[in-house]
Amino acid sequence: MSEDFEAPKDDLDKELPEGSEGHSDYKPADSHNESVKHQLTGMYQNWFLDYASYVILERAVPHIIDGLKPVQRRILHSMRRLDDGRYNKVANIVGHTMQFHPHGDASIGDALVQLGQKDLLIDCQGNWGNILTGDGAAAPRYIEARLSKFALEVVFNPKTTEWKLSYDGRNKEPIALPVKFPLLLAQGVEGIAVGLSSKILPHNFNELCDAAISYLHEEDFKLYPDFQTGGSIDVSKYNDGERGGSVKIRARIDKVDNKTLAIKEIPYGKTTSTVIDSILKAVDKGKIKVRKVDDNTSANVEILVHLAPGTSSDKTIDALYAFTDCEISISPNCCVIDDNKPHFLKVSDVLKKSVDNTLALLRQELEIHKGELQESLHFASLEKIFIEERIYKDKEFEQSKDMDAACEHIDNRLTPFYPQFIREVTKEDILRLMEIKMGRILKFNTDKAEEIIAKMKSDIAEIDAHLANIVGYTIDWYQMLKDKYGKNFPRRTELRNFDTIEATKVVEANEKLYINREEGFIGTALKKDEFVACCSDLDDVIIFYRDGRYMITPVADKKFVGKNVLYVNVFKKNDKRTIYNVAYRDGKEGTTYIKRFAVTSIVRDREYDVTQGTPESRITYFSANPNGEAEIIKITLKPNPRVRRIIFERDFSEVGIKSRQAQGVILTRLPVHKIALKQRGGSTLGGRKVWFDRDVLRLNYDGRGEYLGEFQSDDSILVVLNTGEFYTTNFDVSNHYENNVSIVEKFDGNKVWTAALYDADQQNYPYLKRFCFESTTRKQNYLGDNKATQLILLTDEYYPRLEVIFGGHDSFRDPMVIEADEFIAVKGFKAKGKRITTYTVETINELEPTRFPDPPAPDKTEENEEEPEILDPDHGKSEGDILDEMTGQMKLF
Repeated sequence: MSEDFEAPKDDLDKELPEGSEGHSDYKPADSHNESVKHQLTGMYQNWFLDYASYVILERAVPHIIDGLKPVQRRILHSMRRLDDGRYNKVANIVGHTMQFHPHGDASIGDALVQLGQKDLLIDCQGNWGNILTGDGAAAPRYIEARLSKFALEVVFNPKTTEWKLSYDGRNKEPIALPVKFPLLLAQGVEGIAVGLSSKILPHNFNELCDAAISYLHEEDFKLYPDFQTGGSIDVSKYNDGERGGSVKIRARIDKVDNKTLAIKEIPYGKTTSTVIDSILKAVDKGKIKVRKVDDNTSANVEILVHLAPGTSSDKTIDALYAFTDCEISISPNCCVIDDNKPHFLKVSDVLKKSVDNTLALLRQELEIHKGELQESLHFASLEKIFIEERIYKDKEFEQSKDMDAACEHIDNRLTPFYPQFIREVTKEDILRLMEIKMGRILKFNTDKAEEIIAKMKSDIAEIDAHLANIVGYTIDWYQMLKDKYGKNFPRRTELRNFDTIEATKVVEANEKLYINREEGFIGTALKKDEFVACCSDLDDVIIFYRDGRYMITPVADKKFVGKNVLYVNVFKKNDKRTIYNVAYRDGKEGTTYIKRFAVTSIVRDREYDVTQGTPESRITYFSANPNGEAEIIKITLKPNPRVRRIIFERDFSEVGIKSRQAQGVILTRLPVHKIALKQRGGSTLGGRKVWFDRDVLRLNYDGRGEYLGEFQSDDSILVVLNTGEFYTTNFDVSNHYENNVSIVEKFDGNKVWTAALYDADQQNYPYLKRFCFESTTRKQNYLGDNKATQLILLTDEYYPRLEVIFGGHDSFRDPMVIEADEFIAVKGFKAKGKRITTYTVETINELEPTRFPDPPAPDKTEENEEEPEILDPDHGKSEGDILDEMTGQMKLF
């Protein structure tokens, strides 16, 4: 459904909004009659709505028929009138356009430069500015322009154009140009009118042609934006360009090395200057750490971002997207003028209307051309009979007393031939015959005349066939445009799905958090107090108190949080792997409980309680474990003659992880003297399960993409590129990977790989090598240093079998089958390998293996395992010794 806004009535017979006529509050403005009220209302309805209607219809919003604003239409019309195949000065074009556009040369010049920079309708010469840097064009007297071949072929046809008088009545201008292409979607448009705006994003030329063909075939199609500035775009919320949708656009950022990033493409609507300014502002605010920024942009964008020492390049890429103009969001608003009213449509609706209009124009052109051919055929037939029958030599014709008599004689002579003509013979036809010169009659050739007539009949029959199959003819038209001009318009913007970047995770930790426990303050300004952690101004802090309370509060310069702070650190939202192991006493002399829980999200500055809320409760043991580690604790009870064992141990791994509101498990009902850490433990959460999403070329823990396995802290990722380069990384989700990545998997240093390649150093003979990848953060190439070496195949099959098929002069040879493990031994990845053959090879294929490795033997626990680390301060002491120490200590009090 489109939303319509009807323009007010004015001198051009426009309509008032529904309900405006006869409005009860409306009376004409009359300053001399005090009894007349609502004069301002009348002025508003008449004058303001007239102005709004004019701006909407005649200035800011494009017309759906040709996709042009009035100023653009007038510029193209003027250039067509001036067109002689040569360039014209822009100043001359602007002056000529002012015959039709009464709004000054500045608006015409700006609109002309914008049309020229779109590189579709206008062939430019000179300095027309740079959309990448934002540099303006040279003065109109210095630059030149002419219509492009595409514009001449697609935009103009005076025979199918509807005309109107210009503003001064001295000239005619087109109401709409007969454009036979979805120009509005190809160029895009942006305009702000009164009460509404239009923002239609540009789309790819070839994709528009394909979509038009699909629509004519009654097939579904989808269109997505494409920008001259390149970059990548997430169209998951594009919503067919309808109002309310949005797209995210990102710059293309490459890693030159670990200390340098290169921005190669920028978002649509931005320039290198605005992008650099946004980066510098982010640096000033401490969001990212950058040493300097260089702008090397010329024909292509190149902004070099030099990182500060110790800064992660991957994290900085995310920060550039989160805090600068390297990522922007645009909300399209497809508003167009249709039937003299603004409509809010979808991109697909605009394309369909454009294709329907193109089909109608092509049919009209065919019918006009057919009519012209029929007229030519009619007169050619008349001329042939007139000359062959020598009617001009009849005595009656030569002795005719006047023109009417001569015409009557010719008409009588032609009467027997009337069935041969396609229409009636008129007096104008006869008068035209009488104007034939004698020289033409003497040169008349019957065979040639019949050939011309046959050609015209053939052309008419072809046009009739096109008219009968007008849909197919229109499809051929779009295919012709794509074949002829499409190579100049490759897709520049990559379609991608973006992962959501959380600002708190990528902001640079440029501040240091401190705590003053005695006075109860935390903040980044307490430089002389106890250091807690590095943080950013976007972070939150989690605080646990000795009485069991805990809270989350934002980072500040200095903030009072209270005394008796037990634990403070930077809080990570939705972190399910950081587990808090707690033992607390319920009340002053109550039962001691232990519990394990995670804090994923709570309300800021609201106090929560680890305990049950009983007065004088107290935390007696606390640990924060970033990977869910579970330690063993040693509990020492207060001396009691009725208790035999005053010392016992408890393993936190035996306690389940519950919600933070859970009561916990009873540790003991007896009074506790102290709880100490005896032995650190491993993670009870298992390894981290990691997936690789090829859509965004990022790792994730959410189950999106290819499952890579369960990773422990010392595991790494193997990355192999199509170029033969490989390297290893950790499994952090902030890692970025290249577009040409071929293999991403869990690194196994013992895994054997087999590669077949054409070695450029050895006359491109095929070689085979078997090797293991090495753990390295620096890129290395297993194909060698010669970039001309070509990879044939790479496999991790344990016993690979390869089939070598010969070609060229050796194609008569039977294929050769190779057992790779028998052909060559495993060597280092830098080894050349072994030459397969000196004959010409067409291809090498991998066959199904016939052997498989034996299943791994079950793990056996080694007899001499190392003793676990003992952290118990009472280790080696007897229970009696400990009791004596406790008694002595108690005597001191």
